[in-house]
Amino acid sequence: MSNKATPGLEEVQEYEEYFDDQPTGIQREFTELLENAEPRDAEDKKPWDPNKIRIQTKQFSLKQVIDEIGDGTIDLAPDFQRAYVWSKRQQSRLIESILLGIPLPAFYFNAEPDGRMQVVDGVQRLSTINTFASGELTPSDVEYLEDLKQKRFAALAPIWRRRFNQTQIVVHVIDPQTPVDVKFDIFKRINTGGSPLTAQEIRHCMSKARSRDLLKRLAALDVFHEATRGALKGDIRMVDRELVLRFIAFYTLKDFKQYEHYKTLDDFLMAVTSQIDSPVEVPDSKLKEIELAFARAMENSIKVFGSHAFRKWPLGSDRHSPLNRALFESWSVALAEVDSGDLERRRESIAKAARKAMTDDPFYIISTSVATGYVKRVEKRFAVAREVVRGSP
Repeated sequence: MSNKATPGLEEVQEYEEYFDDQPTGIQREFTELLENAEPRDAEDKKPWDPNKIRIQTKQFSLKQVIDEIGDGTIDLAPDFQRAYVWSKRQQSRLIESILLGIPLPAFYFNAEPDGRMQVVDGVQRLSTINTFASGELTPSDVEYLEDLKQKRFAALAPIWRRRFNQTQIVVHVIDPQTPVDVKFDIFKRINTGGSPLTAQEIRHCMSKARSRDLLKRLAALDVFHEATRGALKGDIRMVDRELVLRFIAFYTLKDFKQYEHYKTLDDFLMAVTSQIDSPVEVPDSKLKEIELAFARAMENSIKVFGSHAFRKWPLGSDRHSPLNRALFESWSVALAEVDSGDLERRRESIAKAARKAMTDDPFYIISTSVATGYVKRVEKRFAVAREVVRGSP
């Protein structure tokens, strides 16, 4: 990762993320340098080795896909929160289009060594198709096929059921031998729909039940929602799970030299997700330790920062800024390492020292605002948090 000079402080602004024209309460993160800043060095570019990219294009009938969803061979990423943001009209028109013989756009699957496949691009479409085939969806808003209205799949005339089952879809399957970071990049590149998936949504679709369940469980903790001031309740972009994953990633990181091995923060988080999915790499006992540490971190953050936890809170200001990812990962890890009893007497001095760094240390301010994935900036914000926590009297 590049470690070029920092942009000027004037470039650090509290941009809040928006989704569907609504503020999310989360500060937008610039993991790379801003577009008008200096470009990366040539050696920082991330070339792909074409020999590592293996993509097979296959055709499946909808009947085959539905059967394989049923037996678990095709994974629709359970608990994918945006699977049903589609309106009844969108769902109905998709089913009508299939019966009219209109070809569907291609799908992208991630293949695993055991033969299972995860749907990464096309989750909403296949979820709608599967829901209709199972009888749970009755089209209500069609344009041409009036006979389709309010009918379950089983009630359709045999000719329509056959047409539906025999419909062929084109699927680009990413071979298991393709490195996970290359897979992730491929999915980012082809992710160009109306509401593109976030990096965490892509990771969710590529991951297995073990990591998905862990992130979901920790993101549902009341103490997490209290520490984040309810900013992520009802979140449909999986920012809550991304924050949990960031805590796990840096809490389990033994040395920042390991982090330097990854070209981007997303590569690092994808690798950690794969590790969590492996009981060999992360045994159940380690998962339990992580869960206890996460809850302790949230409790300690409330003690120290109250409603300003994981938000920029410079001296002289009591405004509640948007939730900041970089502050979350660094302060949650630092506070997970402290005994709650010892923290009680030092909480005011820790908060004061943290606020002073947010006010007077330009590089610390930059490290939580711009190019936050760069090694030196990651090291800086973790060093400040740990020094403050360990050094405050």
